[in-house]
Amino acid sequence: MKASTPPVLLSVTSAESGYGASLRPDLVRIAQWVRPGSRVLDLGCGDGALLAYLQEHKQVVGAGVELNDQHVIASVRRGVNVIQQNLEEGLALFGNQQFDTVVLSQTLQSMHHTEHILREMARVARFGIVSFPNFGYWPHGWSILAGRMPVTGEMPYQWYDTPNIHLCTLRDFEILARALGLRITDLATFNGDREVSWLRGWRSTLAVYRFQSPHAL
Repeated sequence: MKASTPPVLLSVTSAESGYGASLRPDLVRIAQWVRPGSRVLDLGCGDGALLAYLQEHKQVVGAGVELNDQHVIASVRRGVNVIQQNLEEGLALFGNQQFDTVVLSQTLQSMHHTEHILREMARVARFGIVSFPNFGYWPHGWSILAGRMPVTGEMPYQWYDTPNIHLCTLRDFEILARALGLRITDLATFNGDREVSWLRGWRSTLAVYRFQSPHAL
């Protein structure tokens, strides 16, 4: 973990961004859950693809938080306002209910303090959206029975070099959400580029949840 440094806000105008890339199916689903013209915070925003899409197609007022230097540069080039900050240091920069929606896409499993980041998401926004690899995907069980940790498309790392430190199933997340007072409003699950609606807990490799904050007005 890098030493704490003052956050840096970087931005360019949308006219400079040249954004035109398509979104992954899970990000398309997330975008469908975001209200036009709303305020959006994207935690671990990566290359800024989601926020750039939301700004262009839904006219949101958005900001991203990202630590990786190359991702920050890519986001800026897409016209996304980015704060360079380590998420493990929390969201103290943001006020209570400052945003309508806060997104944490495919990052929850790599956070050291899972409960804390979920509580902070519920504090700064009315709605939260999280996605994570589904450890309950049925081939994972076969791998474990064979004596090996699973390696799949959503979890492509070996046990010794993985950034994924808190893996969970759909049921695990739902139990934690309930314990934190988060009301789940929507669920979408995917296997690669296909959305899964039957036996989600067994057949999906990626889960995307939308929840309402207990502090929402």
